[in-house]
Amino acid sequence: MRITVKHRLGQLLLLFCLTVLCACGKNKEEAPVVPPVTSPLSRDYIGFGVVTSSFTHVTAEPAENSESIGYLRRGSLVRVLRRQTIKTAGAFTSWLLTEGNQLGWLKEEVVDIYENENQAKTASESMPR
Repeated sequence: MRITVKHRLGQLLLLFCLTVLCACGKNKEEAPVVPPVTSPLSRDYIGFGVVTSSFTHVTAEPAENSESIGYLRRGSLVRVLRRQTIKTAGAFTSWLLTEGNQLGWLKEEVVDIYENENQAKTASESMPR
């Protein structure tokens, strides 16, 4: 009886191996990878931002003592063009070059960044004013 059980297990193992080998050998048609029309790496902007502070100045340069060229209120929508980190007095501050009512710089800490304009609009509309 032991020989028959070993013989059966051997047959099952052989059948399993053949099945696996046959399944691996089939030529499956794979869908070609098609890149998006515009690569996300080629965008000329980082994303869209929504101002989170109740009031913030837009500056001409990415610096604390830079001239204020305007202001934005909570929920304002801007396009984020560039990010720059500045070291002043031993601390680093991230600034964003934004395009909204005017082209200027905002501290990154007062802006939430979204991948697309629809996400930013939805976030802006849901913010308390």
